[in-house]
Amino acid sequence: MAKTDVVALGELLIDFTQNGVSEQGNLLFEANPGGAPANVLAMLRKLDKSCAFIGKVGRDSFGDLLEKTVREAGVDTRALRRDDAIPTTLAVVHTLPGGDRDFSFYRKPGADVLLSENELDEDLLNNCRIFHFGTLSLTAEPCRSATRKAYTLAKAAGALISFDPNLRPPLWDDMDEAKRQIEWGLARCDILKIADNELEFMTGKTDFDEGAAILREKFPNIRVFNVTAGADGSYSYYGDLRVFEPACKLGGTIETTGAGDTFCACVLNYVLEHGIEGLGAQNLTEMLRFANTAAYLVTTKKGAIRSMPSRDQVENLTGGNFS
Repeated sequence: MAKTDVVALGELLIDFTQNGVSEQGNLLFEANPGGAPANVLAMLRKLDKSCAFIGKVGRDSFGDLLEKTVREAGVDTRALRRDDAIPTTLAVVHTLPGGDRDFSFYRKPGADVLLSENELDEDLLNNCRIFHFGTLSLTAEPCRSATRKAYTLAKAAGALISFDPNLRPPLWDDMDEAKRQIEWGLARCDILKIADNELEFMTGKTDFDEGAAILREKFPNIRVFNVTAGADGSYSYYGDLRVFEPACKLGGTIETTGAGDTFCACVLNYVLEHGIEGLGAQNLTEMLRFANTAAYLVTTKKGAIRSMPSRDQVENLTGGNFS
């Protein structure tokens, strides 16, 4: 079978995001299809990459909506499983001043956690160029074991491994366990996207260079090490290089759901198009500028999967051709 550019495993859920107030003064919420790995794939499809999703939703109306949405985005859903007993996972996203978010999850359990090893599509994992995952699939069994097996299969088949810690404290009963699971991912990835708060959580350092140096020394397997710093911009560490690119700031930000996932997808797209070997400072600058701009654009709309920008939209803002 032909190789799929990116296969991602993890959560597919409904993000209930605030959307005004009713006449009675009650908060109104919009049901936005989401989940970090699926968001990454949706952006990659906008960039014409072949993608497949591995995960689980409930056999309910939300599960129907999610499957339909991901398929409409052009993502291969052959490995999406349905649970007859446990409902689709839900997240309530409270938007804070400045567009940042606070999460509440309905997931004890949720269908995504119940993906098991024997439900994996091994053909997909044996035939992908990049395998991407985060830590929401590492929070509990059986999905933790499924994630580890999926990594093992993809790595053995020669795929590059991409990891995003995507730390969500409400989903962990023990933050020490969260740190251990993040370290498991750090020890196995070639490409890392880590947010500023996650870097501080893992190293105790607020200085990005110091934090990155600690993790790069401990995990020399990480070849492309990217740190996102929200509205400030992003950093890339590669070999002896360090590149910073400021964020795109044109106003109009509504909320930041999916921004990090959009950034991550653009980095994976760059690696797919340019390779992972011999990247220079100009490459890293180009990669970050495109990723920052795409991430900005997704913050100007609600939700993520249905809000991803096209390549043309990104390039119109950057003034460059990145193809």
